[in-house]
Amino acid sequence: MIRRYYGFVRLKASSYFLIGGEAEDLIQEGLVGLYKAVRDYRTDRESSFRNFAELCITRQIITAVKTATRNKHTPLNSYVSFSQTPAASGEEGEPTMADVLPGSTVHDPVNQVISTEEIRSLVDCITSVLSDLESNVLSLYLDGRSYEDVAERLECDTKTVDNALQRVKRKVGMHLDSRAVPL
Repeated sequence: MIRRYYGFVRLKASSYFLIGGEAEDLIQEGLVGLYKAVRDYRTDRESSFRNFAELCITRQIITAVKTATRNKHTPLNSYVSFSQTPAASGEEGEPTMADVLPGSTVHDPVNQVISTEEIRSLVDCITSVLSDLESNVLSLYLDGRSYEDVAERLECDTKTVDNALQRVKRKVGMHLDSRAVPL
């Protein structure tokens, strides 16, 4: 089948242009369309195989052309490697992008101590400043429960739950402001 329809596929492919590709790429796409035609052709339909194959080949080629013009993969195809030197000269001793860019501060002991202290301070604030209702509402809300579910569990109105959460936000916000911690 491929030998029989190869000339036809080449003729179809010659009518199209693939950005960033060669004529052989379009021929290959056309052959994929031919394969799909062979796979999907049904003899109980009124169409001849030649017409069905022409339709499949054309659609496959058009899809390839549209995909190439969509620029979907442009970021991947035009990336800058962090492991090569900026000039890609490969000279020894020249720093790479990975060497030049600052590293992550996640494992910095200073940041870990500060984060731990801030969390401890926030927990102290929550336990000392919030009322029992506010603490219970916050706990249930942080578990992912809806206002209605929290209200049902605490046997109160949803408006009471909303008001309690607003007070929690205000109190925690005031605490963070007093410590000059950005939200």
